Amino acid sequence: MSTAPLFLVDGPDPLPAAGMATELTGPEGRHAATVKRLRAGEEVLLADGRGGLARAVVEAVGRDSLSLQVTERRRLDPPAPRVLLAQALIKGDRGELAVETATEAGVDGVLPWRAARCVAKWETGPRGDKALARWRSTVREAAKQARRAWVPEVSEPVTTAALARRVAEVDRALVLHEGATVGLGELAADGELPADGDLLLVVGPEGGVSEAEIAELVAAGARAVRLGPEVLRASTAAAVALGALGALTGRWANRTDASGTQPSSG
Repeated sequence: MSTAPLFLVDGPDPLPAAGMATELTGPEGRHAATVKRLRAGEEVLLADGRGGLARAVVEAVGRDSLSLQVTERRRLDPPAPRVLLAQALIKGDRGELAVETATEAGVDGVLPWRAARCVAKWETGPRGDKALARWRSTVREAAKQARRAWVPEVSEPVTTAALARRVAEVDRALVLHEGATVGLGELAADGELPADGDLLLVVGPEGGVSEAEIAELVAAGARAVRLGPEVLRASTAAAVALGALGALTGRWANRTDASGTQPSSG
């Protein structure tokens, strides 16, 4: 299995084609040269965060850059169905843990949710902007760690009313709730999980989703479901649910990671 590190290349330009030379500069180039300490002849992966992926060989190492020769370029389709996560705000670093593990588990987009029982508030202004930036940075680094060609977008925080409107727009919306009478596996067995389109997964805060919120989201078209008999933390529920959805839908079927290998836990 290839262990080539992945670096994200920002900008609107497509990745270079096979046979072309390119430079890895900026923070990614500095990290590759000074932290990873890559050497000539080693292989790297370049991703644009939008499905584009290139394999390249290091030709030379500068002080904070790499000179590369591209050997392959391809594009990876996103999984189907796409899973969007509405993650309630969680106090401290548990929120970052939630989006980190969800990204590693394959989430396709994140909507920070200002749920009624959230301890963290993310008020409008510098503090809220800083918290959102931390989530976005965490997702970006987790995507690199998981060697993902797609970097999930983290949107601006949404209220419950805005989340209900989003529920009405997707193909299926699921609210994880310990009091639900239907399990995720039962929905799959009954053919109620979409094969494509957008699936919105809603995870509440430490205090749980309020009855009023459940009612509003269900009225908009969501379905309350449970994962299993155990009660999971708000910071781990999304990753567990994504693993279940990967197995219960076609998201993991015949898919490979950025290195060209089947997904693994390693």
